[in-house]
Amino acid sequence: MPGERLEEAMAAAAAQQRQGIATIFTRLGENLTRVEDAAEVTRHYLDALDRVRAAGLDAQISVKPTQLGLDLDAELCFTNLRQLVDRAEQTANFVWIDMEGSPYVDPTLDLFRRSRARSARVGIALQAYLYRTAQDVETLVPLGSAIRLVKGAYLEPASIAYPKKADVDENFYTLACRLLADDARRAGGLLHIATHDARLADRLAAFIDEHRVSTSAYAFAMLYGIQRPLQQRLVKAGRPVRVLIAYGEYWFAWYMRRLAERPANVWFVVKNLFR
Repeated sequence: MPGERLEEAMAAAAAQQRQGIATIFTRLGENLTRVEDAAEVTRHYLDALDRVRAAGLDAQISVKPTQLGLDLDAELCFTNLRQLVDRAEQTANFVWIDMEGSPYVDPTLDLFRRSRARSARVGIALQAYLYRTAQDVETLVPLGSAIRLVKGAYLEPASIAYPKKADVDENFYTLACRLLADDARRAGGLLHIATHDARLADRLAAFIDEHRVSTSAYAFAMLYGIQRPLQQRLVKAGRPVRVLIAYGEYWFAWYMRRLAERPANVWFVVKNLFR
């Protein structure tokens, strides 16, 4: 994190943009329990979209449904999300919907489909470690969906998610190739390849070159400060790269929760401290 405030995130985004790297902003916090808090988050992101346009930044936003009140009321959440998507239309920007734990998959997909019916300026994150994601992809491809494919960071049972990293990696590759297929591209789909795994990134870069995938159909997505050498190498090779910058006052509680939910995340953080 470059800091807790949006201003600090914007300064980091401006520095990245000079290096050819675009940004996604996300304000940390989830599972809000008050309508007033969800309204405040909505106002914050509306302001962020306006400030990004005024600053001339290539920076999108990514929101968690439970930040917008999904735990309180699905219609309230959709109303808040609709405001953000409408503002993205007005500011020529883009809203990503994050995916949370498995109980939220279906309501989050519903939010996306309803939003996508209104605007093409909205995308959704899908998790490669869930068995169901292959079928979810098939239902979303005909919509010309923008999908940020991630491996998945929540602790899920083996009954619904691949327990082995090698299987997750292979499913990630398979799903990414599916989302870069001819029919997905003809439908207007966009894929964000969200991985810090250099081997997997190179493997998908080779697929992209072999199938002559336009740079308008994909981007590599990573976290701010993680795998900087890989980010720079991809940019030098002419690959689009978009880095997610997290900020906010609740960073400690958020990171501790992620580490507690899935101990493998600890090793991921430790490894990247020394890169």
